[in-house]
Amino acid sequence: MNITGKSVLVTGGTDGIGLEIARQLLAKGASVIICGRREELLVSAREEGLEAIQADLSTAAGCAALAATLANRPIDMLINNAGMSGNFAPGEPLDLALTDKAIFLNLNAPLHLIGHFLPTLLQRPEAVIVNVTSGLAIAPRAGGPVYCATKAGLRSFTQSLRHNLRDTNVHVIEALPPVVDTAMTRGRVNGKKISAKQCAAEIVDAIATNAKEANVGMVKLLRLAYSISPALARRIMIKY
Repeated sequence: MNITGKSVLVTGGTDGIGLEIARQLLAKGASVIICGRREELLVSAREEGLEAIQADLSTAAGCAALAATLANRPIDMLINNAGMSGNFAPGEPLDLALTDKAIFLNLNAPLHLIGHFLPTLLQRPEAVIVNVTSGLAIAPRAGGPVYCATKAGLRSFTQSLRHNLRDTNVHVIEALPPVVDTAMTRGRVNGKKISAKQCAAEIVDAIATNAKEANVGMVKLLRLAYSISPALARRIMIKY
């Protein structure tokens, strides 16, 4: 896709991977809209030249409100990046309220937004949907059961959606980051992390080259291991 001149919506775009994607697309000549919940981060993003809208995508009403705000805008690219961990410590009871919120934000919200924006995307000369899942959608880790389940669900949906839209102008990309140094992982996930800037660069490159997947960083090795032995890949990742 030629990114220059495209109108882009990035969810969860006020920090981390989403903000870096927005910055890099803006630098390539796109008109970028981001959304998030924290007003102070939205203000900071506006100072960088991004259009920033306050939105809570953890409910159906919040997704509908965002879609209504942008109803008359010619969106060319929808990047479903917003997410949360929703995890719980081993031995602790499952927080059902937190679990429900994580399931909606990580899985239902992308589906809702695609449902809202797909008619507009289908009318554009060329359009892209990017769903940000995770390497953990391929093989889960014990420390993140809710997160892994939602990302695996979104991965499955993305693959089916890509097939269903294969004869249309809408290209569907799945982005699979490894562990990225963001607010969500700090103090919760140990080990080597890549920067949000590096992760975003690989995702933006996948958009520019019309790739089907952006297997970011170490996820490339995970994909290789899984292709050789899914059972081995799962044994390795469950303890990660």
